[in-house]
Amino acid sequence: MPHPFHLAFHVLDLDEAREFYSGALGAVEGRSTDTWVDFDFFGHQLSLHLGEPFANAATGKVGDHLVPMPHFGIVLPLDEWTALAGRLEDQQTEFIIAPSVRFKGEPGEQWTMFFRDPSGNPIEIKGFADRSGLFAGEH
Repeated sequence: MPHPFHLAFHVLDLDEAREFYSGALGAVEGRSTDTWVDFDFFGHQLSLHLGEPFANAATGKVGDHLVPMPHFGIVLPLDEWTALAGRLEDQQTEFIIAPSVRFKGEPGEQWTMFFRDPSGNPIEIKGFADRSGLFAGEH
């Protein structure tokens, strides 16, 4: 990983966010105060602050789907993606887009899933069998 990203956004309830990000997603909690909490999200820093979450709508067309914009996420090796997808399915996560493959057989073939955190913020988790496909495509 060249450089970790930092993303700060609003959540409605820090305790609910802690349970979701550490429990469902396996993020490790870092520093916090009574108004924000940091997480190690697969090596990246998320800072969740009390406030009004993203306003979003399914407006971004990707393949055959309209996806919520804005959204954030992570790209995982396919085995980690598969394990996380199974864990989220076991927890009966309500998916916006259920775990599935996108661009099958094309440059950039990827597995994806979309869901929301408890505050309604949309998250996309991508999985690649070959990470070199992350930026593949014809330009």
